[in-house]
Amino acid sequence: MTTQSIIHSVIFHLKHASGSVEETRFIEDGRSILSSIPGVQNFKVYRQVSPKNDYSFGFSMEFANAEAYESYNSHPLHVKFVEERWLAEVERFLEIDYHDHK
Repeated sequence: MTTQSIIHSVIFHLKHASGSVEETRFIEDGRSILSSIPGVQNFKVYRQVSPKNDYSFGFSMEFANAEAYESYNSHPLHVKFVEERWLAEVERFLEIDYHDHK
């Protein structure tokens, strides 16, 4: 069993207009659905402010280990959110998974 924690981050840009009801709904639904999945710790939503890229938001969460992360990836709520919302509403994204460098 892998005991090293994993931080899962995704930065993304939505197809919706900035400040729109659809944008707000996506962010809030993402927060409530994804953070409710067992094993998700320290779920955060970020609004991207750097002029160095053109992404708009970020989701970040932590997992105790690789097994918890894999359980999240295959969880029905995550799969449904990706299939029904993410693929339809996200224009582009960058996913990063990392752990502490020792």
